Amino acid sequence: MKRVDLNCDMGELPEMLADGSQEALMKFVTSANVACGGHAGDEGMMRATIEQAMLHGVAVGAHPGYEDRENFGRVTLNLSPEEVRDSVYRQVVALGKIAERCGAEVQHVKPHGALYNQAALDARIARGIAEGVRRWRQDVVLVGLAGSVMLQEFRAAGFRVAAEAFADRRYEKDGSLRARTFRDALLDAPEKAAEQAARIAEGRGVLTREGAEVAVGAQTICIHADTPGAERIAEAVRRALERAGVNVGALCK
Repeated sequence: MKRVDLNCDMGELPEMLADGSQEALMKFVTSANVACGGHAGDEGMMRATIEQAMLHGVAVGAHPGYEDRENFGRVTLNLSPEEVRDSVYRQVVALGKIAERCGAEVQHVKPHGALYNQAALDARIARGIAEGVRRWRQDVVLVGLAGSVMLQEFRAAGFRVAAEAFADRRYEKDGSLRARTFRDALLDAPEKAAEQAARIAEGRGVLTREGAEVAVGAQTICIHADTPGAERIAEAVRRALERAGVNVGALCK
């Protein structure tokens, strides 16, 4: 039986902690990528998110991004690989300390936003991320875009890697994610996201806006907590994967 992790970026929006919508997502996902205070999050949000993940048996991962809270880490910054290394190191260490105090262990690291997208294309940035994590620990899984150069660089740095695909994002013909500047970048209809997730898990690839099929092999599938209707999307995706006979489970379990 094929095994696939279902991950979600969390600890980013205080209102989702306050209204219970973040915890509601925990019922359907198997891994939480916790914002480390760079693009979003703070010590309190990290702790609360880790505690929720532990309560629901969800694996904890670090989600470092560009330290640009004004733009939510979604704008590319002109940083050197060394600056990326140092920034990533600061963030994963911060989350690691809080996780330790909570009695949890960080299992994986997944870059966020513009840092992720840049590393998917730029080997130097990908190496900077890997070096930042390696300075902290090397016994974690590094998550990156399926088919991208970042996975090659993460492997070359000695890490176990997981190729990632997205249930709630539209793809371009070259296998890259459609930029969020386009109105149709998100798949916010639960049935569409569920169909895409099932296609990925079954090895059928994703369909582009033009109807072309793009092969995307992945060990983990992402749902964004800030996508409109995220809880309904998460439930639909989880049910679709289970109906397809997929064993939905965390990367390190």
